[in-house]
Amino acid sequence: MTTKIAIQGIKGSFHHQVVKEYFSENVEIDECLSFEELIDSLLSGKSDQAVMAIENSIAGPIIPNYALIDKNNLHIIGEHYLNISQNLMALKGQKIEDIKEVHSHPMAILQCMDFLKQYPNIKLVEDKDTAETARRIQEKQLTGIGAIASKTASEMYDLDIIAPAIQTIKNNMTRFVIIKKQNSFLPENEINRASIKFELDHKRGSLAAVLNVMSDCKLNLTKIQSLPKIETPWKYSFFVDVTFEKYEDFAKAKALLNIMAEYFKVLGEYKNTKP
Repeated sequence: MTTKIAIQGIKGSFHHQVVKEYFSENVEIDECLSFEELIDSLLSGKSDQAVMAIENSIAGPIIPNYALIDKNNLHIIGEHYLNISQNLMALKGQKIEDIKEVHSHPMAILQCMDFLKQYPNIKLVEDKDTAETARRIQEKQLTGIGAIASKTASEMYDLDIIAPAIQTIKNNMTRFVIIKKQNSFLPENEINRASIKFELDHKRGSLAAVLNVMSDCKLNLTKIQSLPKIETPWKYSFFVDVTFEKYEDFAKAKALLNIMAEYFKVLGEYKNTKP
């Protein structure tokens, strides 16, 4: 049976690379132009699961994506870490001396500026998507044009990588989550990570008390981020990721936080795969 997976971007994107690495069964890709479209694909039943970037080791958490998961009552059922390697690619037979323009997403260009500064004669052109740029070079047989994109894109669109791993910071990792409309129930002995959301009364020491409970329950807090509640000025929601060795420790913390917080919700309980 084929599983349909929604991704942000097109085939050859980093989201697609995650699909190739994470899923072993036969999958079909639903290419979405935005994260909102990705969510709609899940909610409408067009796709069964979705891959969504949630955090970068350099840029930090992508909080709007946590909010999208929360707002639409979706469930995080897994995670995957991908080392982001940016590669300069072009039509087969092209060398870097032949390249007059490099096209890519502005963030990809920015990540590779130290390399690109070595070639001041190359014009840098911002585009909407790394993989889409690679596809266009192949479809239109554009000579003298290079793209910055993933290794998957070079394979997908039959381009030569003329300069591999040109990003300035080599250890650049993005964490992706796998999401579904329905929760997937893992055996408790396999669950050692959770994503939660809570809201607290606006009084002194309320957050410190919650953090103390997490510590007492042997939870390792790996990320905490606040997001203002638009409908309630000066009130905040907290999105938190925790890891733990024993599920019963997390279960105890859940019971206590459910009492202490004005609002408490589990976004996902799953397996920690951090390398």
